[in-house]
Amino acid sequence: MIINNSGKNFLISLIIVLLIFILDRFSKLYVINLHDKLSSSLIYSSKFLNISLIWNEGIAFGLFSFSKTIMYDLLTLFISLVILVIFIMLIKSKDLGKYPLLMIFGGAIGNLYDRVFYKAVPDFIDLHVNNFHWFIFNVADIFITVGVIFMILIEIIANKKKHE
Repeated sequence: MIINNSGKNFLISLIIVLLIFILDRFSKLYVINLHDKLSSSLIYSSKFLNISLIWNEGIAFGLFSFSKTIMYDLLTLFISLVILVIFIMLIKSKDLGKYPLLMIFGGAIGNLYDRVFYKAVPDFIDLHVNNFHWFIFNVADIFITVGVIFMILIEIIANKKKHE
């Protein structure tokens, strides 16, 4: 009975990670193809949202971008180690805490794929209000961010219950 339940949980977890990865890949490939067709980095523009392709060689939101190959490779290695830690946490997690980790893991795998195969991560979602622009990001970044927010909320709720 335990084996059947863990097999089912593993399958659900795998499907969630694969769906996040596929959604991320599809969105990035779609924007890259539009960029190539239009020969412009600005693909769509509106009052609050631009779709504009940039290639991010850093980590989340373009932080720590490096032009030196050795620094990029070290950063990629560090990111790979963080993903390994997330995977270990995922294996040990149970209950509701597993789902934010699945979101983070799926998004992180999507961005790592790009770092390895493109040597940069395509970011394209540009939210803005007038001249204030948030960092340009992608679908994987959305899942990573939402996963982190859910992890924080779960911890806050768990700590509140402990103190009551």
